[in-house]
Amino acid sequence: MLKQVAEGVLIHQSEFCQSNAVVVQGRSGALLIDAGIYGDEMTCLADDLAESGQTVVAGFSTHPHWDHVLWHARLGAAPRYGTARCAAVIRDRLSGPDRKDSIAGMIPADIAEQMSWDLFGLITGLPAETAQIPWDGPHVRIIEHQAHTPGHAALLIEERGVLVAGDLLSDAMIPMLNPNATDPIEGYLTALRLIEDVADNVDVLIPGHGSIGGADQVRTRIDRDRAYLRALRDTDTCDDPRVGPSATFDWMSGAHERQLQQLGRGRA
Repeated sequence: MLKQVAEGVLIHQSEFCQSNAVVVQGRSGALLIDAGIYGDEMTCLADDLAESGQTVVAGFSTHPHWDHVLWHARLGAAPRYGTARCAAVIRDRLSGPDRKDSIAGMIPADIAEQMSWDLFGLITGLPAETAQIPWDGPHVRIIEHQAHTPGHAALLIEERGVLVAGDLLSDAMIPMLNPNATDPIEGYLTALRLIEDVADNVDVLIPGHGSIGGADQVRTRIDRDRAYLRALRDTDTCDDPRVGPSATFDWMSGAHERQLQQLGRGRA
């Protein structure tokens, strides 16, 4: 079931990790950002769009992790965009002879069974420095950064005051670092500064996973992510509620410990 969060902007939240698919209504159809997780959820989304007289005319993946590059035949054959780096990363992952087995190993079995493997990761990379998604609808600004994974993009739907943050600014998940980055914490802090630059233009915040936030939540979540990163870098303690006993996902404490270990600061 689609839920409207701003004029012409709707979301569908999956049962899997509170993943948010985003629909932006345009003049000739809809832009679908991070299409969804389960096949039946994407079928339901396609039915909801059809009932409202809309079809998908463009897709966009905020980054190349498996849960953001899924698709379903019922959504049609519209071009599916991402940043040039995003497309290059997923193309590389799909190039090996055992690509399906290696990718499937990262995906819960019930999701892998429903996946349309022939549609997985078919992302068209936009030319480097592309500022907006090319489609017939509200201007959607691309804010590319290298936090979390190469080729990540946050999207600002300028006319609607909506920020689609990808896997940043979640109230349920701590900042997840790019372990292959030269300086993963500084790269993440740089991404937060880029988003902070547009914070005054945001009325609705949609994270890749977690709850939708209002204008008052944008800087609050930036500050929370920044505080977590600085604690990860500078101290041995973490009082972030996304990790503690009240955490939405109980596996966050393990993710936090793995990040400490990657930084050479984990428990022996």
